[in-house]
Amino acid sequence: MSSMHAPECKFELYSRGEIEKAYIDIISLILIDPSVQKEIPGKIGTEWKNLHTAIISTLMREQRIGQEEMGKIRLLTPVERAERISEPVSEPMKTIYEKGSYPGCHDNALFAMLAWHKMVGFSWEETQEKVTQWLVRSGSWDRGGFAETTPRDVIDNKRHVYEGGYGWMEKAQAAKRVIERIG
Repeated sequence: MSSMHAPECKFELYSRGEIEKAYIDIISLILIDPSVQKEIPGKIGTEWKNLHTAIISTLMREQRIGQEEMGKIRLLTPVERAERISEPVSEPMKTIYEKGSYPGCHDNALFAMLAWHKMVGFSWEETQEKVTQWLVRSGSWDRGGFAETTPRDVIDNKRHVYEGGYGWMEKAQAAKRVIERIG
C-alpha cells in the first residue's frame, strides 16, 4: 500500500502530525458513521481545513473511500478497492488501457500507466506485472517501436517514472489523442 502521506506532500505548512491526525479524523468518522461529504466537516470535532478537503479528494482518487447510493461516504474494504482499481475506468486512462499504445505515444502511454498504478497504490512489483501484461494483451508490444527486447525490459527501464511519483493526467491525455487518431 502506498503511504497515505508522502514526503513530498504539498501541505508543507502542516506538521506530519497534523496531516496524520486529519487522516485519522476523517477515516475514524466514516468507519463509525458513513456521512454525506458536506456533513463531514461538522462531525469531525476539529477545525476543518483545506487539508481535510484535500485528504478526502486523495482518498477518493485512490479509491480508498467511496460513495454509497444515498451519497454517504464510507471506507472501502480491501476486496472492494482491489475490484475498483483492477483497471482504469475513467478517461483518458480507460482508452489507453483498452486500446493499448501505438508508436508515437509509447512514452506517454507508459508514463501514464506507471504513474496511474502508483497513484492508486500498487507496489512496484504489482505495477511491473500489470503493465507488462497490458503491453502484451493490448497489442502494444506487437505494434513495435520499442528499443528493448522484451516487454518486461520496457517496464524495468521506466521504473524511474514509478519511483518519481509523477502525475499521469497530462501524459495520458497526450497518449489518448494519438491512440484515437491512429487506432
